[in-house]
Amino acid sequence: MPESVPLHCPACRREHVYTAPPYPCACGAPSAPRLDAAAGPAVLAHRAWDEEWVVVRCAACGRRNQWPHPELGCPCGTVLRIPVAGTPSPGPGHRAPARSAASSARDAVTAAVLCLRRLGHRDIRRAGRRPPGGIGLTAPGLLVRVDPAGRPATARDVECLWLTAMTESADCVYFSRAGYTGAARGRADALAVPLFALDRDGTATPVNGPGRDLAGPGPA
Repeated sequence: MPESVPLHCPACRREHVYTAPPYPCACGAPSAPRLDAAAGPAVLAHRAWDEEWVVVRCAACGRRNQWPHPELGCPCGTVLRIPVAGTPSPGPGHRAPARSAASSARDAVTAAVLCLRRLGHRDIRRAGRRPPGGIGLTAPGLLVRVDPAGRPATARDVECLWLTAMTESADCVYFSRAGYTGAARGRADALAVPLFALDRDGTATPVNGPGRDLAGPGPA
């Protein structure tokens, strides 16, 4: 079962209960960070992408994977970093795959953030609500999903982003490293969701009409 801890926001003193989200290991088993209930949350004032990850050992197969560091967005606007108990460094047998996956995700997020800044968006941060897959970002009036996975995004992925943005009265943008299925592009066109493909060199390229409209003339 996912682990939960009670905590309060140091800024406004609101009480919260945080549940660590599970992520699938390469073996297929769900795994989640072990939270430190004895330590209080830290206020996240500055981000360093190298510090965005924690090592999580899969109880089923023993793999050490790197998952996003647990965070919670308080309604007062403060972003809380949840302390994690015992985050060992990857062992020699697992160091290369874990570092490669983390690096791939960081590169995808960095490319998306740079593109959003060129498009005029500021105050870009990790979203308080995690998407079903990939990494969620947010800016004023905007919800973003960055997908560094090796499979093309599907129509369902696009719909989930659009529905979440609708509930928050925000626009949305999708960035995918592996591209999109034909059904995903069709659904995005129908819902007016801008789609961008992330190249290996860090370039974000619009791949549908709403994306090209958002990017405007010239490269994104």
